[in-house]
Formats: sequence, C-alpha cells, structure tokens
Amino acid sequence: MSFKSLFTSESVTEGHPDKVADQISDSVLDAVFTEDPESRVACETFLTTGHVYVGGEITTKAQPNIPKVVRQTLKDIGYTKESGFDADSVAVSVALDEQSPDISGGVSNALETRTGESDDPYAKLGAGDQGMMFGYASDETDVLMPTPIHLAHRMAERLAKVRHDGTVPFLLPDGKTQVTITYDGNEPVAVDTVVVSSHHLPGVDLDNEIRPAIEQHVVRPILPDNLDQSNMRLFVNPSGRFEVGGPVADAGLTGRKIIVDTYGGFARHGGGAFSGKDPSKVDRSATYAARWVAKNVVAAGLARRAEVQLAYAIGVAQPVSIRIDTFGTGRIPDEQILAAINEVFDLRPAAIIDKLNLRRPIYRKTAAYGHFGRVGDSFPWEETNRVDELRAAADSVPAARG
Repeated sequence: MSFKSLFTSESVTEGHPDKVADQISDSVLDAVFTEDPESRVACETFLTTGHVYVGGEITTKAQPNIPKVVRQTLKDIGYTKESGFDADSVAVSVALDEQSPDISGGVSNALETRTGESDDPYAKLGAGDQGMMFGYASDETDVLMPTPIHLAHRMAERLAKVRHDGTVPFLLPDGKTQVTITYDGNEPVAVDTVVVSSHHLPGVDLDNEIRPAIEQHVVRPILPDNLDQSNMRLFVNPSGRFEVGGPVADAGLTGRKIIVDTYGGFARHGGGAFSGKDPSKVDRSATYAARWVAKNVVAAGLARRAEVQLAYAIGVAQPVSIRIDTFGTGRIPDEQILAAINEVFDLRPAAIIDKLNLRRPIYRKTAAYGHFGRVGDSFPWEETNRVDELRAAADSVPAARG
C-alpha cells in the first residue's frame, strides 16, 4: 500500500557565495590543466566583503595568472560595482604550496605496483585519499535524477539566465531555489511548494515587480506538465527584501554545497567535495564514476533506482569495496547486478580518469547547477554508454540461489 510523502531539495545560483568559491577553484583547476594536464591540484577559495583568498596545494608546470582567473570568473558571474562586490577592485590573495611528497609518492606509485602485485598501467595510480563515495540514479526524470533537485537546479539556472539576458533586469547574481515534491509511494505526483529568493537592485517592489516576474519567467517555465500544480505554494523572497547579497552578505567557501552538488539529499553522501580537485582525488573522480555506474544500471533497465557506493584506501588502486542497492526495484537480484558492474567497469582511479577523459579543463561548468543530470562535453559520466555491456553481463551471471 502506497502512502503520500514530501521531499524537498534546494539549489543555489552561480552568484551564491559558496558557489562563487567553487567556480573560482574550478577555474583555477581548468587554467592549470590547460597548460599541464598531469597537474595535481587541491585549490580552496574563501571570499568575503572586498576579499578573495585562494589557497591549497598545486604541483604543476603551469604558470596561471590566478588573480586574473579570479577576476574573470567574478565578471562572468556578474559581480560588478552595481552588485556591491566588484571584480575589478576586490583584493585577491594567493597562498599555494606543492602537494605533500608523502601523498604524492603513494598516489604516483600505488601499493599494487610497489609490491609487484600488478604491472597493469591502471594499477600504478593510487587513490589520492581514503573515503567512500556514492552515486545515484532514478528513472523518475528523463535525466535519471530525483525530481526535487532536478527542478531546483533548473530554476536556479533559469534565474541566472533571465538576469544575464535582461528578461528580468533588476536581478543581481545571488539567489536560492527550493522545491518540495509530493510522492505517492516512490512516484512523484505533485509540486507542493517552491521557494525562490533572489538578490535584486534597491527600490524594486516585491509584490508588483519581483514576485510576478519570478513566477512568470523562472518558476512556471520549469514545472513539468505531468506533476499536479493545482495546490502549489510559491514563496518569492519570503524575507521581504534581498538588496544586500553575495559575498558582502555572506562569506563563501569552496566545498560547502555538497548536497546541492549531488542529489539534494535523496541519496547518501560520502562527505567529500569536488571543486578545485584534480581527478586523482577520488572524492571527485570516483563520485563521478559511481554516478556513471548507477545511471547505466538504470538506463539498462536493470533497476528503476540504484545507489552505488565505492570506497578507497589512500595509495591503493583497487577499491576496497563496491556496493549497489536498488531498493527492491531490481529486475534481477542486486548481487547479479554487482557481478555485472565488476565485469563491465574498471573503477581504479587511472581507469576512471582514462575512460571519462578527466584530465581536461572541463570543470568550471560543473561548479554551478549540479554535477549530475546535465549533458555536454563537461559531463562524460552522464553518458549511458555501457548499457549493452551491462545487459549482456547481467544476463550471463548465474541466478543467485535462495
């Protein structure tokens, strides 16, 4: 017997201070990778009123102009004098060192090669840290993402679009969206509540200008016809005024929006952030791989929902564990799906990097509006290119005995 429940997820715009920090960190990563794809990068950004601080560890042959990268990123987002945080006048401080030689040694020469266990080229690169990573997919949307986070992202993205193209000229860069969906069992059936908070120019009337513009140009174009909207509640700038925003109102920090970056709370999270990290850091690359695996499992029709967990030990190439949970939606038992995954996917860091072509300057685009559920060259982990192999492997695995 099904029952109705609510689930809520939020997103933020590219101008949200934490997302600005993520985009700066990933812009630095892209600038380094443009010159030297073998670089090791762990770049963190902190920003507040009048200041941007970039720190961390980078080992590279590249010589990027980091203050220039920072200012250009801010300009692209829309932080000019009008917004209260001016890309041209903000102070930029840079404090970067090289990667620890202890970490570098274990990553560059994995345990499997140090002990002679394997001479496979993919065995040479060890995981950049220990930890666990999760990937998730669900057939409830075309992009195989949970409905609440998918809609929240698209509204946040549209909030920026109508600002950039002048459709709603009084908007400024900062903003947040939130979507609550009614589920009947596991099926999304209605939009219960939408919250949009958007930074705006002074003196703009909330009731007569901001609220109707947001509803017309941001919310309604994103809501899907297959979800009931008849009883939807819409809150626009419910605090009343949002004239002071961005880093002037709140400090921003890289890696502080990890649930926004992933599944909006619908799936578990290992705790690692993505932005500013090169793909030797499994926090990033293995989370992308876990999504790739989960999405292909669902796209192959092996399950309607799938959550994949990977775990690694620092300096070791092979995952220490791989797990799948289909929440009872599998066409075949989970252990058979896991056997098929092990046959089709090589989840060692070097293999992930190679198969997804991750040593490229593709990361700035990932740093706002979600790392998953999107298309384009910057999102190779979204490709469903292992569907046929998974089906064949699953069909060849002996059925589990009860």
